[in-house]
Amino acid sequence: MPRSRLVAPVLGLALVVAGCATVPPESDPEARAEYFERNDPLEPLNRAVFAVNEAFDHLLFRPAAEAYRIFVPRPVRTGIGNVLDNLLVPKTAANQLLQGRADEAAASAARFIINSTLGVLGIFDVASEMGIEPRFEDFGQTLAVWAGTTNGGPYLVLPILGPSNLRDTFALPIDVAMDPWTWIGQGDQVRALRTGRTVTQAIDTREQFIEAGDALRAQSLDFYAALRSVYQQRRERDIRNEGRPQVRRFFDER
Repeated sequence: MPRSRLVAPVLGLALVVAGCATVPPESDPEARAEYFERNDPLEPLNRAVFAVNEAFDHLLFRPAAEAYRIFVPRPVRTGIGNVLDNLLVPKTAANQLLQGRADEAAASAARFIINSTLGVLGIFDVASEMGIEPRFEDFGQTLAVWAGTTNGGPYLVLPILGPSNLRDTFALPIDVAMDPWTWIGQGDQVRALRTGRTVTQAIDTREQFIEAGDALRAQSLDFYAALRSVYQQRRERDIRNEGRPQVRRFFDER
């Protein structure tokens, strides 16, 4: 899909967000604090999209993930997950370079080469055994580093894709463009492989979070709010790159 077709809906959504965000008055400090903490000015619309996503998950994604778990042995699932992770490494290396982390970009490049060769196209994670641990970066994280803030703007629930925010939604078409596998090869077979990768990635990811999602739902009075909080906290940790002191200092200085 042309990038212009991807960006136009996002721009429209940004205008909706700007028009619907109503900050509580200063006379109500508790409401203002809660508003900025959840950062969800489009909550009614987000909840509606969330309900539709839940229906799709109940009817399609979870059954597919459960069937995947039942019929595909764990070692095979591990190999598939390794291949899918390996395909993300070139984009990660590019974003690490854009963030000024050349050493980590070089490590990611080495990881990709090792797993693509010694690991048989990424089926086996040889690089981790050699001490080169996986790292995953996207353009939303790069934008956050450039801006010097973990605040990605209003919380958004995207159809099918789920939790996001305004900054990461803008970054989506750039992420697609930065993935070299978007541009390599032509023809129906190549397009079928790309589609297969996307579908398999969705099912594999959903399978990994069956228990975690069930536990969060069981422990939550409001599953929507709980998922929003988990997403926002996880996204902040991703941006801060916890465990990497040089990046953590960058944000702590602001």
